[in-house]
Amino acid sequence: MTTTVALVVAAGAGRRAGGQAPKQYRPLRGKPMLRHCLETFVAHPDIAATAAVIDPDYRDLYDAATTGLDLLPPVTGGATRQQSCHLGLQALAADPPDRVLIHDAARPFVAPAVVDRILTALDTGPAALPALPVADTLKRADAGTVTGTVDRAGLWRAQTPQGFAYAAIAAAHAAVQDRDDLTDDATVAEAAGIPVAIVDGDPANEKITTPEQLANAAGGQVRTGFGFDVHAFAPP
Repeated sequence: MTTTVALVVAAGAGRRAGGQAPKQYRPLRGKPMLRHCLETFVAHPDIAATAAVIDPDYRDLYDAATTGLDLLPPVTGGATRQQSCHLGLQALAADPPDRVLIHDAARPFVAPAVVDRILTALDTGPAALPALPVADTLKRADAGTVTGTVDRAGLWRAQTPQGFAYAAIAAAHAAVQDRDDLTDDATVAEAAGIPVAIVDGDPANEKITTPEQLANAAGGQVRTGFGFDVHAFAPP
């Protein structure tokens, strides 16, 4: 039976989002941001186990955010995201899964359907990521002045979770620990010559980085409606 483990990278400081604590522990729609995505992976029937990579300085916040969730022990992260992913993958080596999904804690609203699409793609290939086609016109600029327009044909905005054959991505990460220019795990896979498939992403699966994005995400959905009430003005 194929086994899949979800690895949630949550070791960053999240300073651009403001506040005293890292953003992944900030409250969002009634629970810590980190808990949203962890719950999705824990509840998914095709994911055998879930683990988070954290900064041990915030272990108390992690423990509070994950109360009651069935998780593997947290992994101590590194100074960069790339190092944290490598350490997370190493922590799984004693009982390696067949596949691993690597997800950023800053994307709290990953939908089970996105996870399904990644897992389906991994049935026929070694790597896959969710992405959205670029819809905006892209400009190249220098010193505040437009110097050209970039052709957006074939351009995609990558999201997470990104899924991989475990052995392949673990070896790929181990081979690039002297580099700091690889911005996501799919880039690490590309550097190792691993083909990466694209599946449909989800607009709701946005990365929360700034205070404004955090505030917008906390707002949820607002619905309005009309009704009426009929009652007597005074006893009969």
